[in-house]
Amino acid sequence: MASKEFILQGFTARTHGDAIRELFEVADIQRVVLSVAFISDSGVHQIEPRLKPYAKVLTAYGGIRNDISSHQGLVRLFGLGGTLYAVDTGARSVVFHPKLYLVRGAKVARLVIGSANLTLGGLNNNIEAGLLIEFDLSDVDDKKVVAAIEKELDVLPAEYPDHILKVTKSSQLDEWLAAGRLVDEMALPPPRPSSRGSGTGAGDSVPRIKLKVQPLRRPLRKAKAAGKKQPGAKLAKAPAPIAPGVDLELVWESTPLTRRDLNIPDGANTNKTGSINLDKGLLPEDVDHRHYFRDDVFTALAWSARTAAVDEAYAKFQLVLKGISYGEFDLAIRHTTSTTSRTYLQHNAMFRLSWGATAAYVAHDDLIGRTLALYRDNADPTKFVLEID
Repeated sequence: MASKEFILQGFTARTHGDAIRELFEVADIQRVVLSVAFISDSGVHQIEPRLKPYAKVLTAYGGIRNDISSHQGLVRLFGLGGTLYAVDTGARSVVFHPKLYLVRGAKVARLVIGSANLTLGGLNNNIEAGLLIEFDLSDVDDKKVVAAIEKELDVLPAEYPDHILKVTKSSQLDEWLAAGRLVDEMALPPPRPSSRGSGTGAGDSVPRIKLKVQPLRRPLRKAKAAGKKQPGAKLAKAPAPIAPGVDLELVWESTPLTRRDLNIPDGANTNKTGSINLDKGLLPEDVDHRHYFRDDVFTALAWSARTAAVDEAYAKFQLVLKGISYGEFDLAIRHTTSTTSRTYLQHNAMFRLSWGATAAYVAHDDLIGRTLALYRDNADPTKFVLEID
Protein backbone atom coordinates (compact mmCIF):
# COMPACT_ATOMS: atom_id res chain seq x y z
CA MET A 1 0.00 0.00 0.00
CA ALA A 2 1.24 3.47 -0.89
CA SER A 3 2.67 5.74 1.80
CA LYS A 4 2.02 9.47 1.57
CA GLU A 5 3.61 12.67 2.85
CA PHE A 6 1.98 16.10 2.55
CA ILE A 7 4.33 18.96 1.65
CA LEU A 8 3.44 22.59 2.37
CA GLN A 9 6.52 24.36 1.07
CA GLY A 10 7.24 27.75 2.57
CA PHE A 11 5.05 27.40 5.63
CA THR A 12 7.24 24.42 6.52
CA ALA A 13 10.94 23.93 5.83
CA ARG A 14 10.23 20.98 3.53
CA THR A 15 10.69 21.89 -0.15
CA HIS A 16 9.54 20.21 -3.32
CA GLY A 17 13.13 20.36 -4.54
CA ASP A 18 14.21 18.19 -1.62
CA ALA A 19 11.34 15.77 -2.15
CA ILE A 20 12.06 15.43 -5.88
CA ARG A 21 15.72 14.76 -5.22
CA GLU A 22 14.65 12.00 -2.82
CA LEU A 23 12.70 10.29 -5.61
CA PHE A 24 16.00 9.12 -7.03
CA GLU A 25 16.90 7.16 -3.91
CA VAL A 26 14.83 4.18 -5.12
CA ALA A 27 16.84 1.17 -6.28
CA ASP A 28 17.25 0.09 -9.91
CA ILE A 29 15.62 3.11 -11.58
CA GLN A 30 13.87 2.10 -14.82
CA ARG A 31 11.76 5.15 -15.72
CA VAL A 32 11.68 8.88 -14.95
CA VAL A 33 8.69 10.99 -16.04
CA LEU A 34 8.21 14.73 -15.53
CA SER A 35 5.20 16.83 -16.47
CA VAL A 36 5.04 20.55 -15.65
CA ALA A 37 3.45 23.72 -16.90
CA PHE A 38 6.50 25.96 -16.55
CA ILE A 39 10.22 25.32 -16.98
CA SER A 40 13.06 27.70 -16.12
CA ASP A 41 16.83 27.38 -16.26
CA SER A 42 17.21 27.76 -12.51
CA GLY A 43 14.48 25.18 -11.94
CA VAL A 44 16.18 22.55 -14.08
CA HIS A 45 19.48 23.42 -12.42
CA GLN A 46 18.04 22.47 -9.02
CA ILE A 47 17.52 18.81 -9.97
CA GLU A 48 19.92 18.44 -12.91
CA PRO A 49 22.45 16.31 -10.96
CA ARG A 50 19.68 13.79 -10.22
CA LEU A 51 18.27 13.75 -13.74
CA LYS A 52 21.50 13.48 -15.70
CA PRO A 53 22.49 9.88 -14.75
CA TYR A 54 19.05 8.68 -15.87
CA ALA A 55 18.70 10.67 -19.08
CA LYS A 56 18.22 7.50 -21.15
CA VAL A 57 15.01 6.68 -19.27
CA LEU A 58 13.81 10.28 -18.85
CA THR A 59 10.66 11.60 -20.52
CA ALA A 60 9.67 15.21 -19.82
CA TYR A 61 6.64 17.26 -20.82
CA GLY A 62 6.63 21.04 -20.44
CA GLY A 63 4.22 23.74 -21.49
CA ILE A 64 5.15 26.53 -23.88
CA ARG A 65 3.29 29.62 -25.18
CA ASN A 66 2.60 30.60 -21.57
CA ASP A 67 4.91 33.61 -21.03
CA ILE A 68 6.89 31.69 -18.39
CA SER A 69 8.61 28.62 -19.85
CA SER A 70 11.99 29.83 -21.02
CA HIS A 71 14.38 29.11 -23.84
CA GLN A 72 17.17 28.69 -21.30
CA GLY A 73 15.15 26.19 -19.28
CA LEU A 74 14.27 23.97 -22.22
CA VAL A 75 17.80 24.18 -23.61
CA ARG A 76 19.20 22.97 -20.29
CA LEU A 77 16.64 20.16 -20.01
CA PHE A 78 17.10 19.08 -23.64
CA GLY A 79 20.86 19.09 -23.13
CA LEU A 80 20.59 16.29 -20.58
CA GLY A 81 19.85 13.88 -23.40
CA GLY A 82 16.41 12.60 -22.39
CA THR A 83 13.17 12.69 -24.36
CA LEU A 84 11.59 16.13 -24.21
CA TYR A 85 8.13 17.13 -25.41
CA ALA A 86 6.95 20.73 -25.56
CA VAL A 87 3.20 21.09 -25.09
CA ASP A 88 1.69 23.93 -27.13
CA THR A 89 -2.08 24.25 -26.73
CA GLY A 90 -2.21 26.84 -29.50
CA ALA A 91 -4.01 29.27 -27.20
CA ARG A 92 -2.98 31.55 -24.37
CA SER A 93 -6.31 30.86 -22.64
CA VAL A 94 -5.67 27.10 -22.41
CA VAL A 95 -2.66 26.16 -20.28
CA PHE A 96 -0.99 22.75 -20.01
CA HIS A 97 -0.89 22.57 -16.22
CA PRO A 98 -0.27 19.06 -14.79
CA LYS A 99 2.67 18.98 -12.40
CA LEU A 100 4.12 15.62 -11.44
CA TYR A 101 7.51 13.98 -11.01
CA LEU A 102 7.64 10.16 -11.17
CA VAL A 103 10.60 7.83 -10.63
CA ARG A 104 9.97 4.10 -11.01
CA GLY A 105 12.41 1.49 -9.76
CA ALA A 106 12.20 -2.28 -9.99
CA LYS A 107 10.22 -2.67 -6.77
CA VAL A 108 9.29 0.83 -5.66
CA ALA A 109 8.05 3.98 -7.41
CA ARG A 110 7.93 7.48 -5.97
CA LEU A 111 5.76 10.37 -7.11
CA VAL A 112 5.63 14.06 -6.27
CA ILE A 113 2.38 15.62 -7.45
CA GLY A 114 0.90 19.01 -6.64
CA SER A 115 1.45 22.66 -7.50
CA ALA A 116 5.23 22.77 -8.01
CA ASN A 117 6.54 23.68 -11.45
CA LEU A 118 10.10 23.11 -12.63
CA THR A 119 11.11 26.62 -11.61
CA LEU A 120 13.09 28.09 -8.73
CA GLY A 121 9.84 29.29 -7.20
CA GLY A 122 8.11 25.94 -7.61
CA LEU A 123 10.95 23.93 -6.12
CA ASN A 124 12.03 26.32 -3.37
CA ASN A 125 10.85 29.93 -3.10
CA ASN A 126 7.06 29.83 -3.49
CA ILE A 127 4.36 28.64 -1.14
CA GLU A 128 3.44 25.32 -2.76
CA ALA A 129 1.47 22.23 -1.79
CA GLY A 130 2.00 18.66 -2.93
CA LEU A 131 2.14 15.00 -2.02
CA LEU A 132 5.13 12.68 -1.96
CA ILE A 133 3.79 9.17 -2.55
CA GLU A 134 5.74 5.93 -2.42
CA PHE A 135 4.21 2.98 -4.29
CA ASP A 136 4.92 -0.66 -3.54
CA LEU A 137 4.99 -2.26 -6.99
CA SER A 138 4.28 -5.68 -5.50
CA ASP A 139 0.87 -4.30 -4.53
CA VAL A 140 -1.60 -4.71 -7.40
CA ASP A 141 -3.40 -1.42 -6.81
CA ASP A 142 -0.19 0.57 -6.44
CA LYS A 143 1.18 -0.93 -9.62
CA LYS A 144 -2.01 -0.01 -11.52
CA VAL A 145 -1.77 3.62 -10.48
CA VAL A 146 1.86 3.93 -11.60
CA ALA A 147 1.10 2.19 -14.90
CA ALA A 148 -1.87 4.50 -15.50
CA ILE A 149 0.25 7.62 -14.96
CA GLU A 150 2.82 6.46 -17.49
CA LYS A 151 0.22 5.27 -20.00
CA GLU A 152 -1.87 8.46 -19.92
CA LEU A 153 1.20 10.56 -20.68
CA ASP A 154 2.79 8.16 -23.16
CA VAL A 155 -0.23 8.25 -25.51
CA LEU A 156 -0.34 12.05 -25.72
CA PRO A 157 2.18 12.57 -28.57
CA ALA A 158 0.22 10.25 -30.87
CA GLU A 159 -3.18 11.65 -29.88
CA TYR A 160 -2.13 15.31 -30.15
CA PRO A 161 0.64 15.44 -32.78
CA ASP A 162 0.04 19.15 -33.48
CA HIS A 163 0.39 20.07 -29.83
CA ILE A 164 2.73 17.56 -28.16
CA LEU A 165 5.95 18.38 -29.98
CA LYS A 166 9.07 16.27 -29.60
CA VAL A 167 12.25 18.31 -29.36
CA THR A 168 14.87 16.73 -31.60
CA LYS A 169 17.30 19.62 -32.10
CA SER A 170 18.17 22.81 -30.28
CA SER A 171 17.30 24.92 -33.33
CA GLN A 172 13.62 24.17 -32.63
CA LEU A 173 13.96 25.95 -29.32
CA ASP A 174 15.66 28.90 -31.03
CA GLU A 175 12.75 29.14 -33.48
CA TRP A 176 10.18 29.03 -30.69
CA LEU A 177 12.03 31.78 -28.87
CA ALA A 178 11.99 33.95 -31.99
CA ALA A 179 8.28 33.23 -32.45
CA GLY A 180 7.43 34.16 -28.87
CA ARG A 181 6.45 30.64 -27.80
CA LEU A 182 9.34 30.63 -25.33
CA VAL A 183 10.65 33.57 -23.34
CA ASP A 184 14.18 34.81 -22.73
CA GLU A 185 14.71 34.72 -18.96
CA MET A 186 17.04 37.71 -19.10
CA ALA A 187 14.51 39.83 -21.01
CA LEU A 188 11.57 39.30 -18.68
CA PRO A 189 9.65 42.30 -17.35
CA PRO A 190 8.92 42.47 -13.65
CA PRO A 191 5.45 41.26 -12.66
CA ARG A 192 3.02 43.63 -14.32
CA PRO A 193 1.62 45.91 -11.61
CA SER A 194 -2.00 44.98 -10.94
CA SER A 195 -2.77 48.51 -9.84
CA ARG A 196 -1.36 52.00 -9.60
CA GLY A 197 -0.56 53.29 -6.14
CA SER A 198 -1.42 56.71 -4.81
CA GLY A 199 0.63 58.81 -2.44
CA THR A 200 4.02 57.47 -1.36
CA GLY A 201 2.92 53.96 -0.41
CA ALA A 202 2.94 54.75 3.31
CA GLY A 203 -0.46 53.08 3.66
CA ASP A 204 0.87 49.78 2.36
CA SER A 205 2.91 48.55 5.30
CA VAL A 206 2.47 44.82 4.70
CA PRO A 207 5.92 43.26 5.24
CA ARG A 208 7.36 40.54 3.06
CA ILE A 209 6.14 37.22 4.41
CA LYS A 210 8.77 35.32 6.40
CA LEU A 211 8.76 31.73 5.25
CA LYS A 212 10.59 28.75 6.70
CA VAL A 213 12.53 28.19 3.47
CA GLN A 214 15.69 30.13 2.62
CA PRO A 215 14.98 31.87 -0.72
CA LEU A 216 17.30 31.18 -3.63
CA ARG A 217 18.13 33.69 -6.38
CA ARG A 218 18.47 33.02 -10.06
CA PRO A 219 21.81 33.89 -11.68
CA LEU A 220 22.20 37.07 -13.74
CA ARG A 221 24.13 37.67 -16.92
CA LYS A 222 25.99 40.76 -18.02
CA ALA A 223 23.93 43.25 -20.01
CA LYS A 224 25.10 44.29 -23.45
CA ALA A 225 26.18 47.88 -23.90
CA ALA A 226 23.43 50.01 -25.41
CA GLY A 227 24.56 52.75 -27.80
CA LYS A 228 27.69 54.11 -26.13
CA LYS A 229 27.92 57.90 -26.02
CA GLN A 230 30.70 60.34 -25.31
CA PRO A 231 30.19 62.56 -22.23
CA GLY A 232 28.00 65.52 -23.14
CA ALA A 233 26.93 64.09 -26.50
CA LYS A 234 23.28 64.48 -27.50
CA LEU A 235 21.22 61.33 -27.36
CA ALA A 236 19.72 60.21 -30.64
CA LYS A 237 15.97 59.67 -30.54
CA ALA A 238 15.19 56.08 -29.62
CA PRO A 239 12.92 54.09 -31.93
CA ALA A 240 9.29 54.10 -30.86
CA PRO A 241 8.54 50.86 -29.05
CA ILE A 242 5.80 48.69 -30.48
CA ALA A 243 4.62 47.82 -26.98
CA PRO A 244 6.21 50.02 -24.29
CA GLY A 245 7.84 48.08 -21.50
CA VAL A 246 7.49 44.65 -23.10
CA ASP A 247 11.17 44.12 -23.87
CA LEU A 248 12.69 44.72 -20.46
CA GLU A 249 16.05 43.22 -19.60
CA LEU A 250 17.08 42.45 -16.03
CA VAL A 251 20.50 44.09 -15.73
CA TRP A 252 21.16 44.09 -11.98
CA GLU A 253 19.76 42.80 -8.72
CA SER A 254 20.78 43.77 -5.22
CA THR A 255 21.50 41.76 -2.14
CA PRO A 256 18.93 42.26 0.69
CA LEU A 257 18.31 45.97 1.14
CA THR A 258 19.48 47.72 4.29
CA ARG A 259 18.24 50.82 6.09
CA ARG A 260 21.09 52.77 4.53
CA ASP A 261 20.16 51.58 1.04
CA LEU A 262 16.58 52.75 1.54
CA ASN A 263 17.50 56.11 3.06
CA ILE A 264 16.05 55.18 6.47
CA PRO A 265 18.13 56.69 9.30
CA ASP A 266 18.95 54.54 12.34
CA GLY A 267 18.55 57.47 14.70
CA ALA A 268 18.26 61.22 15.00
CA ASN A 269 21.99 61.70 14.49
CA THR A 270 22.17 59.58 11.34
CA ASN A 271 22.50 61.45 8.07
CA LYS A 272 20.44 60.35 5.10
CA THR A 273 22.59 59.62 2.05
CA GLY A 274 19.76 60.23 -0.40
CA SER A 275 21.13 57.54 -2.69
CA ILE A 276 21.95 53.87 -3.05
CA ASN A 277 25.18 52.28 -4.21
CA LEU A 278 24.86 50.07 -7.27
CA ASP A 279 27.50 47.55 -6.29
CA LYS A 280 28.30 43.94 -7.15
CA GLY A 281 24.90 42.75 -6.03
CA LEU A 282 24.12 39.42 -7.67
CA LEU A 283 26.17 40.04 -10.82
CA PRO A 284 28.28 37.15 -12.18
CA GLU A 285 31.74 36.87 -10.69
CA ASP A 286 33.46 37.88 -13.94
CA VAL A 287 31.58 41.21 -14.23
CA ASP A 288 33.50 44.22 -12.88
CA HIS A 289 30.76 46.31 -11.28
CA ARG A 290 33.09 49.32 -11.03
CA HIS A 291 32.76 49.86 -14.79
CA TYR A 292 29.64 47.84 -15.65
CA PHE A 293 26.97 50.47 -15.03
CA ARG A 294 28.74 53.32 -16.82
CA ASP A 295 30.08 51.24 -19.73
CA ASP A 296 27.22 48.79 -20.32
CA VAL A 297 23.95 49.55 -18.55
CA PHE A 298 23.58 53.33 -18.90
CA THR A 299 25.63 54.01 -22.04
CA ALA A 300 22.69 55.41 -24.03
CA LEU A 301 22.32 58.39 -21.72
CA ALA A 302 23.77 61.87 -22.18
CA TRP A 303 26.58 62.04 -19.64
CA SER A 304 28.33 65.20 -18.44
CA ALA A 305 31.04 65.98 -15.92
CA ARG A 306 29.58 66.97 -12.54
CA THR A 307 33.07 67.34 -11.04
CA ALA A 308 36.56 66.42 -12.14
CA ALA A 309 36.04 62.87 -10.85
CA VAL A 310 32.28 62.35 -11.18
CA ASP A 311 30.15 61.94 -14.31
CA GLU A 312 26.41 62.50 -14.07
CA ALA A 313 23.35 61.65 -16.14
CA TYR A 314 19.57 61.58 -15.74
CA ALA A 315 17.21 58.79 -16.72
CA LYS A 316 13.55 57.89 -16.39
CA PHE A 317 12.72 55.15 -13.89
CA GLN A 318 9.36 53.53 -13.29
CA LEU A 319 9.06 52.63 -9.60
CA VAL A 320 7.32 49.35 -8.69
CA LEU A 321 7.00 48.44 -5.01
CA LYS A 322 5.48 45.09 -3.99
CA GLY A 323 3.74 44.77 -7.36
CA ILE A 324 2.25 48.29 -7.39
CA SER A 325 3.46 50.99 -9.77
CA TYR A 326 3.99 54.51 -8.43
CA GLY A 327 4.77 56.11 -11.76
CA GLU A 328 7.84 57.34 -13.61
CA PHE A 329 10.54 59.57 -12.12
CA ASP A 330 13.55 61.48 -13.46
CA LEU A 331 16.47 60.41 -11.28
CA ALA A 332 20.16 61.27 -11.26
CA ILE A 333 22.89 58.65 -11.51
CA ARG A 334 26.56 59.33 -10.86
CA HIS A 335 29.74 57.47 -11.70
CA THR A 336 33.05 58.14 -9.94
CA THR A 337 35.73 57.90 -12.62
CA SER A 338 38.89 57.58 -10.52
CA THR A 339 40.75 54.29 -10.92
CA THR A 340 43.40 55.05 -8.30
CA SER A 341 41.24 55.82 -5.26
CA ARG A 342 41.04 53.51 -2.27
CA THR A 343 37.36 52.92 -3.06
CA TYR A 344 38.21 51.70 -6.54
CA LEU A 345 41.20 49.60 -5.47
CA GLN A 346 39.12 47.91 -2.78
CA HIS A 347 36.49 47.00 -5.40
CA ASN A 348 33.79 49.04 -3.72
CA ALA A 349 30.88 50.70 -5.51
CA MET A 350 31.73 53.47 -7.97
CA PHE A 351 28.15 54.12 -9.06
CA ARG A 352 25.23 55.68 -7.20
CA LEU A 353 21.56 56.17 -7.90
CA SER A 354 19.98 59.22 -6.29
CA TRP A 355 16.55 58.41 -4.89
CA GLY A 356 15.43 61.97 -5.59
CA ALA A 357 11.64 62.23 -5.62
CA THR A 358 11.31 58.51 -4.87
CA ALA A 359 12.99 58.82 -1.46
CA ALA A 360 9.67 59.11 0.37
CA TYR A 361 8.40 55.99 -1.40
CA VAL A 362 11.30 53.72 -0.49
CA ALA A 363 12.03 54.88 3.06
CA HIS A 364 9.75 52.31 4.69
CA ASP A 365 10.77 49.61 7.14
CA ASP A 366 8.70 46.95 5.37
CA LEU A 367 11.07 47.17 2.39
CA ILE A 368 14.15 46.26 4.46
CA GLY A 369 15.50 42.85 3.49
CA ARG A 370 13.80 42.82 0.11
CA THR A 371 15.76 43.05 -3.14
CA LEU A 372 15.95 45.79 -5.74
CA ALA A 373 15.87 44.73 -9.38
CA LEU A 374 16.94 47.09 -12.18
CA TYR A 375 15.47 46.55 -15.64
CA ARG A 376 16.38 48.33 -18.88
CA ASP A 377 13.85 48.93 -21.63
CA ASN A 378 15.61 47.64 -24.73
CA ALA A 379 13.14 49.46 -26.99
CA ASP A 380 14.23 52.73 -25.37
CA PRO A 381 17.49 52.27 -23.40
CA THR A 382 17.04 55.64 -21.70
CA LYS A 383 14.17 54.19 -19.67
CA PHE A 384 14.39 51.81 -16.73
CA VAL A 385 12.30 50.07 -14.10
CA LEU A 386 13.17 49.85 -10.41
CA GLU A 387 11.32 47.04 -8.66
CA ILE A 388 11.53 46.27 -4.95
CA ASP A 389 9.93 42.99 -3.97
